[in-house]
Amino acid sequence: MEKELTTVQKFIDTTIEFITNYTFEVIGAIIVLVIGHFVSQWVHDIVFKIFEKKKLDITLSKFLANCVKTAILAFAILIALGKFGITIAPFIAMIGAAAFGCSMALQGPLSNYGAGLSIILGHPFVVGDTIVVTGQSGIVQEVTLASTILTDEDGVKITIPNKSIVGEIIHNSFKNKIVENKVGISYQDDPEKAIGVIQKTIAGFKEVAETPKPQVGLQEFGDSSVNIGCRYWIPTTKYFQTLCAINLAIYKALVAAKIMIPFPQRDVHIVSGTVATK
Repeated sequence: MEKELTTVQKFIDTTIEFITNYTFEVIGAIIVLVIGHFVSQWVHDIVFKIFEKKKLDITLSKFLANCVKTAILAFAILIALGKFGITIAPFIAMIGAAAFGCSMALQGPLSNYGAGLSIILGHPFVVGDTIVVTGQSGIVQEVTLASTILTDEDGVKITIPNKSIVGEIIHNSFKNKIVENKVGISYQDDPEKAIGVIQKTIAGFKEVAETPKPQVGLQEFGDSSVNIGCRYWIPTTKYFQTLCAINLAIYKALVAAKIMIPFPQRDVHIVSGTVATK
């Protein structure tokens, strides 16, 4: 029993000694980290606004502002460590040894960082552009060293590693996305009239971009219909919403103009007791 009491007393004495010796250091370190966090965010916002006023590329602006923020946070962490008498030299040596030992294991992440730097400096696309790459489509929200983040019309977040982007074919339609559609009309109807109706209907939507100009024309001769092709550009953020509204408006306009949209049909001919179709 006496041995247990001695152990407990030693633990209490050690705890009191630690609190006495390091309380102010711990509080000071916490204060430094909190101040460093707010200062880094404040400087980040100022630097980003300066770059915006200078009309610097938004992707590069975000990257440089984040670099400044990270540098200030790292400086604050070093000061906080100094409160405990910890010097930076051992950490640099440790980081160097770890980087050398883990270089093979980190080939994937490092290649992402290299690709990210290539994207940021080469800017094949910037924040706000609509891109299609590696089978994924969306609006660029952010480009970091490790990955590129896209969002689609439904708000789904798509994260693509940068190494999967560099070297691939990238389709960049900027803020808009193309609609390629076709409408079939009867062979008995006037295609020029139908083209005029469709052009007028599309022009009635303010969401449709004026440049490039919408394209409407006779695209092909189908088995059951003359197909009128439509090509126009609408904002990516409202793609399906606008597409559905325009399709409905075109349908109503063609019905009002008494232009028939035929359904697939096949002629059947009976010749000498046999059935022939075409």
